[in-house]
Amino acid sequence: MSAVENSPQALHKPTQAKSKYRPEIDGLRAFAVVAVIINHFNKDLLPSGYLGVDIFFVISGYVITSSLAGRESKNFLDFLTGFYERRIKRLVPALVFFVLITSVLISLFNPDPDRALKTGATSLFGLSNLYLLKQSTDYFAQSTELNPFTHTWSLGVEEQFYLLFPFLIWFSGFGQQSSKGARNLFFWVGALTTASLIGFIYLYQVNQPAAYFLMPLRFWEMAAGCLIFLGFQKRVRIERTLEQVPPLLVVAAMVGVMYLPVAAAVPATIGIVVLSAVLIACLKRGTFAYKFFTLEKVVYIGLISYSLYLWHWSVLSISRWTIGIHWWSVPIQTGFMLLLAIGSYKWIEMPLRRKIWFEQKWKTISGGIGLAIIPASFCLALVQTQTNLLFLGTRDKSNGRFENIFASGAITSEDCFVFHELQRAIAVCIEGNERQARPVRTFWLLGDSHAFTLINGMRKLAADKKAILRVITRGGTAFPLPLGYAKLRTTKDWSDRDLASYHFMTKARNVILEKVKSGDVLIVAMRFPYHFGPDTFNSKENEFTYRKNDGTTTRGSKRKFFADWLVEVEKLIVSLRSKNAYLIILGPVPEWEDPARCERQWFKISTDECLTQSSYHERIHEKTISSLNNLSQRHSNFRTVDIMKQICPANLCGFYDRKGKHLYTDGDHLNGNAAINYVAPALEKVIDASIIN
Repeated sequence: MSAVENSPQALHKPTQAKSKYRPEIDGLRAFAVVAVIINHFNKDLLPSGYLGVDIFFVISGYVITSSLAGRESKNFLDFLTGFYERRIKRLVPALVFFVLITSVLISLFNPDPDRALKTGATSLFGLSNLYLLKQSTDYFAQSTELNPFTHTWSLGVEEQFYLLFPFLIWFSGFGQQSSKGARNLFFWVGALTTASLIGFIYLYQVNQPAAYFLMPLRFWEMAAGCLIFLGFQKRVRIERTLEQVPPLLVVAAMVGVMYLPVAAAVPATIGIVVLSAVLIACLKRGTFAYKFFTLEKVVYIGLISYSLYLWHWSVLSISRWTIGIHWWSVPIQTGFMLLLAIGSYKWIEMPLRRKIWFEQKWKTISGGIGLAIIPASFCLALVQTQTNLLFLGTRDKSNGRFENIFASGAITSEDCFVFHELQRAIAVCIEGNERQARPVRTFWLLGDSHAFTLINGMRKLAADKKAILRVITRGGTAFPLPLGYAKLRTTKDWSDRDLASYHFMTKARNVILEKVKSGDVLIVAMRFPYHFGPDTFNSKENEFTYRKNDGTTTRGSKRKFFADWLVEVEKLIVSLRSKNAYLIILGPVPEWEDPARCERQWFKISTDECLTQSSYHERIHEKTISSLNNLSQRHSNFRTVDIMKQICPANLCGFYDRKGKHLYTDGDHLNGNAAINYVAPALEKVIDASIIN
C-alpha cells in the first residue's frame, strides 16, 4: 500500500539512528500484502486476511515518524510543503496510471460502471472512503468485489491522516527537534489514540461502515506505529524488553488472528495492530524471522507492495466480470498482478519519485493535483454519458431484462398506476370508476415498486377472471405494508420524501378499505428482505425506530419489528373479512446484488455463480413464509403466494428461467416474463382454490 520511504534511496538521511532504513519492514509489507491478496482471492482460505491493511497502517505510522525524525526544515511552511511534495511524488503517479487503465477496463465489461467510476475519481483525491461510506457500502458484501476501486478506501484513510499528522509533528516540537518534542508528540498522539480506539470499538457495533471507512476511527492504528517509534527514542528499557519477544512467535500469532471469522473483526483488528507494533520492535538481526523478512525476493515484494496492492484488486474485480476465479485461473491472475505491479514500480513509481518535477515544492504539489484531475475528469465524463459506449457486451432487449412497462401503453389510466399523487388515485382510479357498471369483482394491487413491475401479469389475471384491476403503488416506499415506515437508528429524523411516502400508503390503504366490496381481492406486493433482512430471526442487533399506523413511534430489533408487522397484517385481514373481501400477500423473491454480473455475455465463461440453492433463500425467508402461512390457517380470507417456489426450478434460484429468459429487471424487481408466466399463474391457482366459488 502507501506506507512511505520504501528504500534507502528514498530516505533523506536522518540524524537519528532509529530512522535508518530497515529492510525487514519491507519484508513485513510483503507479508501484509500477500495476506490481503489471499483473502481477496478466497475469503475461506484466510478469513481475516484483510487485516493486512491494518498492518500497513501501523507500518505507515512508524515509518512516517521515523522519516520525519531529525529532518531539518527552515520553517513550518518549508516543512509542510516538503512533506506533501514527497507524498505527491510517492502516491499520485502510480494511482493515476492505475485509475486511468482500470476505468477503461471496467467500462468494457460492466454495462453500468457509474459507481465504480465515481469511486475511482474520488480515490485520486483521497476521498473514496467517504464516497463508499455515503453509498452505505458494506466492505464485506459480495458487491464490493465487483467495484475495482473499493480497496482505495485505505488510501483515503492514509491521505487524510497525512493532512493531520504533519501539524502534530511540527507543533508538538518534534519536527523542530525541541528538547520536549518527542514527549509532547507522545502525549498528544496517545490522547488521540485513546479517543480513536474507543470510538472505533463503540461505532463498529452500531455503524460498521462508518467505523470501517472513517479516518478518525482508524487513526489509532497509524498512531500505534508512531508511538512504538517514540517509545524507542525515550525508553530504551521498553525496546530491550520487546526485543526479548521471539518474533517468530509473534508472526505465528498474527497468522492465527487472520484465521478468525469476520464476526470477530474488532478484537482481531486490535490484536493485529498490537502484534504488528510488537513485531516491528522485536524483529532484530540474528533471528530466523529477520532472515526470512530480509530475503531479497521478500524485500522486493515489499518494495512493490503499493503497486501490487493497487493492481491486485483490479485484476480480481475484472476477472469476476469475465472469466471468474477458479483454481486453474489463480496462476494466471497472480501473474498479471505481479507483471502490472512490477511495471508500475519500475516505469511509473520509481522514475517519477526520483525525478525533480519542479524546483519549487508548491509547484510539485500543484502539478500532482493537476495530474490527478486528468483521470478524474475522464471517469466523470464516462459517468455523464447516457449509455456506456465502451461496453463490449450485448444489451438483450428481447426477453424482458430491460423492458420498459411504461412504453407502448403498457400503463394506462385504467390501470390507475399512481407514483406520487394520492388524490388523483382516489379521484380517477376509485371514485371515477364507481360511475361505471359495477364489476363482479375488483382486484386491488397495493405496494411499492415491486408491485408495479408486476402490472402486466396482474392485467392478464384480471382479464382472465373478468375482474377490474385497480393499482395504487408508490416507488421508493420505505416500509412493508401494512405497518408504518421504518428507519435505522443512525438516522434521527424521517425525510420529507419518506414521510410523504408513509402518509400516501397509509391513506391509500384506508381508502381501499372504505371502497372494497364483497368478493374483492387486495393483493399486496413489496420488497421483504429490505425491511426485515437475513438476521431478522437470529439477531437482536440493528434496532429500528418505526412509525405505527396510529401515528406513534416505537423502537425495537428487527425481530420485534417483524412481530409488530404480523399484528398489523392480522388487523388488515379482519377488516377485509368484515366486508367479505380477501387479502393475498406475495412472498419474498431471491435478490441479486449485481445483476449485470449475471448477464450471459461472450466474454464470460459461465454464470453459474449466479445460481444459488433455493435452500439458501429459504433460510433467509423461511420464518416470513411460515408465519404468514400460520395466519392463513387461522383466517379463511387470507392467503400467501410463495413466489420463490415458482421461479426456482429444480431447487435452484437464478437470474434466468428454465427457458433461458430473464426473470428480473434489476437485482430485485421481477420483470414481465416473471409476472405473466410465474406470478399470475400462481395467483390464479390460489384464487381458484380459495376465493372463486
